[in-house]
Amino acid sequence: MKVFESINFHDLKTKFQVKKPWDDVLIFVLNILIAIPLFIIVHQNLIDPDWPFDIDRILMGVIIISLIQLILRLIRTVLIVGIGIYLITLIYGTVFGGYGFQKVFQDYGYMVYSMTDDPNPQDIVISKLLPFPNKSDIIKAIDFNNPRVRNFALTATTLHFKDIVGQKEHRKMIQCFAVFKEIRNRWNYVNDPKGEEYIATASESLIHFSGDCDDHAILMAACIRSIGGTPRLIHTGGHIYPEMLVGKKSELEAAVYIIKEVLFITESKNKEIHYHIDERGQIWLNLDYTARYPGGPFISEEILGALTLN
Repeated sequence: MKVFESINFHDLKTKFQVKKPWDDVLIFVLNILIAIPLFIIVHQNLIDPDWPFDIDRILMGVIIISLIQLILRLIRTVLIVGIGIYLITLIYGTVFGGYGFQKVFQDYGYMVYSMTDDPNPQDIVISKLLPFPNKSDIIKAIDFNNPRVRNFALTATTLHFKDIVGQKEHRKMIQCFAVFKEIRNRWNYVNDPKGEEYIATASESLIHFSGDCDDHAILMAACIRSIGGTPRLIHTGGHIYPEMLVGKKSELEAAVYIIKEVLFITESKNKEIHYHIDERGQIWLNLDYTARYPGGPFISEEILGALTLN
């Protein structure tokens, strides 16, 4: 009787074992989330054979998804347990205000968007930098602690993008973009007096919003600094323009998304985001008056000097 019961139980277990369809659903979703950025990376680094109807890209996508699916199925048990722990952690973060589902989706969106947008980085070779022209005069002219400069910057943050600055982690970046927009909209290029290098203070430039490239750079740097941002000036020989510190790669991904999908949609449509990477791996975004959006094209690729305001 005991032998019969044992055999019967084994048969039932092997023949009528209940499948868990949600396992397959989780693996499929995870497959897609992994396949999208992986496809972008492979697509950007492989030579395009230019097959008709993009058959090569379709085939590449099928291969990537199939390989990922195979690997995920081989580690199914460990994977399901890991996903369960991960979901519990995210639920806890969502309920108690930590790292939750919304933040995960936001970071994933930033990463994928930044990869597909293909930003245009440029490295600065420190050994080639020369002394910054009129350095002491320019530093004095960046009077960021002048009440007029501070008040103008505060006003700019209330005129542009005020309704979306609720994101604490990107609030300073968005407010600096508001300052860029206000100065960019009002700036009028005027040459220096003939045969003379005239350096206007930021507070002076606020009177008429007019001057040459160094006056614009000084004003932008002062206003950015007055609301907690970190600006710097770039010297190219015949031109000076301002940049803003964005931070590391993750902050760049957020900046690209915010510029192209939220704040400067029309201005940046089908355009690249231009930035420099310094010797510490930090990313600086172009804020020149010739750019219609933060990260617009450089007027000159050559860099002879950099003046950072900490």
